[in-house]
Amino acid sequence: MSDEPWYKDGLQFSCTGCGNCCTGPAGYVWVSESEIAQIAEFRKQSVGEIKIFHTRLVGANLSLTEFANGDCTFLDPATRRCTIYSARPTQCRTWPFWRSNLRSQDAWDKMRQTCPGAGQGPLIPLEVIEPQASQLEL
Repeated sequence: MSDEPWYKDGLQFSCTGCGNCCTGPAGYVWVSESEIAQIAEFRKQSVGEIKIFHTRLVGANLSLTEFANGDCTFLDPATRRCTIYSARPTQCRTWPFWRSNLRSQDAWDKMRQTCPGAGQGPLIPLEVIEPQASQLEL
């Protein structure tokens, strides 16, 4: 039995900018204090403003808020683009290479149903996927 993951030869991915990963059923986009500070600096707002208007407390952790339609608080409804893209949280930066999407070929295929960039574009090697997947346990 091999210790190599099923995606050892890499996976194709090219973000299409569709915004599908920024909307959908209710969920969580976990943010750290340092990520909130980066967002605040990017938006030229205070950390307090970002926390009050764009996050919610879930247990002891902070998550970005979402609108009733499932859109992330930072998804522009007209362009379907992230308004904080260069300051987006790690959870967003590492999409779609989350452990939950990589646990099996079936999990990857299920995620591909809503992410048109997964399975398309350049082959992303294991050496790039693994460091991204190890940043958060999602």
